[in-house]
Amino acid sequence: MNKIQILMLGESLDRSGGIVSVQKLILNNTPNQIEIHHIVTLPNGSTARKILVFIQALGLLSWRLLTTEVDLVHIHVAERGSAFRQACTTTIAWLFRKPVVLHSHSADFHVFYANLPPIVRLGLRWTFCKSTRFIVLSHSWKKFYVENLGLKAERVIVLPNPVKFPIKVPHRINSKKVTFLFLGRIGERKGAFDLIDAFDSIPLAKKQNARLIMAGDGEGERARDLIEKLNLNQYITILDWVDEQQRNELLASADVFVLPSYNEGLPMALLEAMSWQLPTITTPVGGIPELVISGVNGLLVNPGEIKQLSDIMQSLIDNEHLRLSLGSAAKEAVSPFEVSKYCVRLVNIFTECLDNTIDR
Repeated sequence: MNKIQILMLGESLDRSGGIVSVQKLILNNTPNQIEIHHIVTLPNGSTARKILVFIQALGLLSWRLLTTEVDLVHIHVAERGSAFRQACTTTIAWLFRKPVVLHSHSADFHVFYANLPPIVRLGLRWTFCKSTRFIVLSHSWKKFYVENLGLKAERVIVLPNPVKFPIKVPHRINSKKVTFLFLGRIGERKGAFDLIDAFDSIPLAKKQNARLIMAGDGEGERARDLIEKLNLNQYITILDWVDEQQRNELLASADVFVLPSYNEGLPMALLEAMSWQLPTITTPVGGIPELVISGVNGLLVNPGEIKQLSDIMQSLIDNEHLRLSLGSAAKEAVSPFEVSKYCVRLVNIFTECLDNTIDR
C-alpha cells in the first residue's frame, strides 16, 4: 500500500510553545502508513528573516504541489500573523485542489477576530471555509468557529491536544515544601503576575512551607522585578524557557501545577502536568472546563481572582490527601489524549478527507 503523502505547514521545530510541541509529537508518532514533509512558515529570528522564510515556504509549497505526489495539506494556525500567513497557504492548496486540514491552536482568536475590519473578517471566513476539515481543541471552540466564521459543523472536528505520558511518576508523599509549578509564557494572558500576587498573599506560616517555580519565555524580567519588590526571592524562582528534559525534571519535582490564564485553547503544559499526575489549579477558559472538573481532577478559579487563587493554593499546602487524589484523577482524565491514540484519530481525519465523504 502506498503511503499517504502529507505536507505539514507550521512553525519551525526549534521554536518554543504548544504548537511546536504538537507538531513534534505528530511527526515522531505518526503511523507507518503516513509520510509527512514539514514546511516551516515561521522561523526564529528577525522580522526580515520571518518574511523571507515565509516567501520561501509559499514557493516550496507551490513547487511540491506542482511536481510531487501530495495527498493532503495539514496546516497549523493560530491568531494574528499566523492567521494571515496560513490563509495564504490554504488558498494555494485549495487552488491546487488538494484537501486541506486546518488545525487551530489559538488561545484568543475570538478577540483577534472581533477587532478586525469587516472586509478582513470576510476574507478569513472565505479562506477558512475552503478547508476540508477544521480541527479545534474543544467543543466551545467548535461552537465559536461555526457560529462566527460560517464553517459547516460537520467539517469541524474536536481533537484535544496529544500528550506523551511519563514512564514513571513520583509518589509525592510527605513533601517538606509544597512546590507549585507554572510552565508557559510569562505574561498577563497566562496570569503569571496574578500568580505572584496570590503567592504573596499566602500567610507567612504557610508560605514557609511552599515555593513557586515559574519557567517560560516572555516577561521574565518583569516577573523578577515584581518578586524583588515583594521580597519573595527566597520563595519564587523564575527560569527561562526549558527544554523537554528540564521540563520533565520540573514536573517530577513539583507537587501542584498552576496556570491561571485569561484565554486558552487547550494548553499543552496543562495536559503534560496532568499526565505527570499533578493536581492542577487553572481557570475555566477555552477548552479547559471540558477537561478539568473542579474538585474532581483539579481546581478551577476565575481569571484575575487573586484572593480565590491564594486561598486554593493554601488549601493544597495544607491537604496532602487532596493533592494526591486530584493528581490521580488528573492522570486518568487525560488518558484518552495519549499520543498514540491521538495519532490514530488524526489519521482517521486524513482518511476521511481523502475519501471525499463531505463535498468540498
